[in-house]
Parts: sequence; C-alpha cells; structure tokens
Amino acid sequence: MGKEISIWKKGNKSALTAGIVNSIISVIKGTAYFFTGNVAMFAETLHSLGDAANQFFVYIGSALSKKAPTDKYPNGFGKIVNLVLLIAVMVVGIMSYETILKGVEHIRHPEESTGILINIIVLGAGVILESTVLYKAMKEIMHETGGTSKGLAIIPMSFSRLSKAKPATKLVFMEDLVATSGGLIAIIGILLSYFLGWHAAEGVASVTIGIMMFYVVGRVFLDNAKGILGETDDELEAFISKAIIKHPEIKDIKTMYAMKEGEEFHIEMKLEIRPDLTVLEASKIKSEIENKIFELNGVSDVIIEFLVDDGKQDYIGEIVK
Repeated sequence: MGKEISIWKKGNKSALTAGIVNSIISVIKGTAYFFTGNVAMFAETLHSLGDAANQFFVYIGSALSKKAPTDKYPNGFGKIVNLVLLIAVMVVGIMSYETILKGVEHIRHPEESTGILINIIVLGAGVILESTVLYKAMKEIMHETGGTSKGLAIIPMSFSRLSKAKPATKLVFMEDLVATSGGLIAIIGILLSYFLGWHAAEGVASVTIGIMMFYVVGRVFLDNAKGILGETDDELEAFISKAIIKHPEIKDIKTMYAMKEGEEFHIEMKLEIRPDLTVLEASKIKSEIENKIFELNGVSDVIIEFLVDDGKQDYIGEIVK
C-alpha cells in the first residue's frame, strides 16, 4: 500500500493543480453559459472541461510511468506517459471540433446573448486563475531544465526552455497558455458584440479558441508519438560527447544515443580506449563516466560499452560519423 501511495506522490504536481483548478473553472463557466447562452462562454466551458480531463490524465500517466520495472516488463513503464498523453489530446480534439462547430453556427446565425456582466466577471476570474496555473507551469519548466531565472524573468525563459521540459509539464503549459489567451479572446468577443452590435464576434471568438486548441492537439500528438518511437536528443548527445571526449583515456566515441523514454533519458554509447588498459582501470573509467551522466537531470539509465581503439576517428566536433 505504501508503494502505491508513493507512486502517486511522484505524479506531475502542475498537472494535478491545473486539473483541480480547471474543474472548478469549467463548472463556473458552464453555469454562466446555462443562464446567458453566450457562445464564447460555451467555447470556454468546453475548453476548461477538456483541459481538466487532460490534466488529470497527465497526472495519472506521469505517476504510473514512475513504476519500477518488473519481470514481465523489464524496460519499465516510462513510455506510458506518452501513451496517456496521446489519449488525452484526443479528448481535446473532440472538444476543439465542438467549439469550432458551435462558433461557425453562431457566425451563420448570430444571436444577441445576455448577461454581459456575469460573463465578463466569470471569464476575468478564469483568466486570473489560469494565468496563476500557467506561471506555476513556467516555474516547473525552469526546475526541470535547470533554469535559474526568478520573478517575471521566468516568463520569457520558460518559452525558450519549453522543448526540454517533461511531456506532462509541456502539455500543462501549452493548455494553460491557450486557456489564458482564450479567456481574453472570449472577453473581447463579448465586448464587441455588446458595444458594437457585432453579435457574430462571439462566434469568431469560439472558432479562434477551437483552432488554438487544435494547435495544442497537433503539437502534443507529434511530441508524444516521437516519445513512443524513441526519439533521440541531438543536443544532449552533443553535450555528453563533449564531456566524455575530454577524458584522457577515451580515444574516440564510436556511437552515442540519448533516447527519450517517457519523461526520462536512456543513454547508450560505445567508447574506444587504449588496448593496454586493465579491466580494473576500465571499470574505474566506466564508473566515473556513469556518475557524471547520472548527475544530468532526467537520466534514468546509462549503458557503456568499451571497444579497443581502431585508429579511425569517428567523433568529430559535435557529431559522430
């Protein structure tokens, strides 16, 4: 029982927080839509509902991916987070389609909605809550990627480091970025409808929000499909190679692979050493290299194979021929 509880503690905290917040927001927005019939509010209700479902999926998947390998599954469960995220984006895809469909219908047959004050208050509160969760996701990105920025400096830095964040954190960040932006777009649509009489603006806002959701679907789907297939990280491979080649006893790097498996990296390499090194000396070198690599964030497994130097140089600069 204790082990099961500890697994859930390892789940992505940003996803859990975002899931709870979005559940509350979706209920509030849904209530506002029920009383006002505002199409932009409908889009935001589906958006928050889809985000909440996704983020709970993400939390569960990130926790299960931390399970230790078993005899039946010796490679562990790291990729389960990628699989869960693929399922999660299907939910967003369905919500996106419904959002766009509703928006197009409203553009074709615009109707005046009521309750501008309650809509603005609800959407404004949603934007504030979503931006809070978004900032928390930004801090998580900085933590996962080794960033040191603080305060408002985290905002631009989190965008530049997004590609290196864990899949779960990346999804939470993208969904809450779209949610915050979508709330502002919905507010603009409502104001245009109320003050300028352009009632189709609410439909335009709904379609825009739906398209933004589809963008998240595409990005997350591609990222996690690569994760399931075992995508290599060129930047990490180059970084490790530069560090290893400086060792006086390493003559060449035959192969180097840094493969992303779920939220962790699996490192494999073949290194060429002098033929006169003893087994004890080679073991010591191997331990030194392994310890250095395990210091890197996200590395879960390192496999090193030594070969006798063949006199041919395979490693040139940042690449292995």
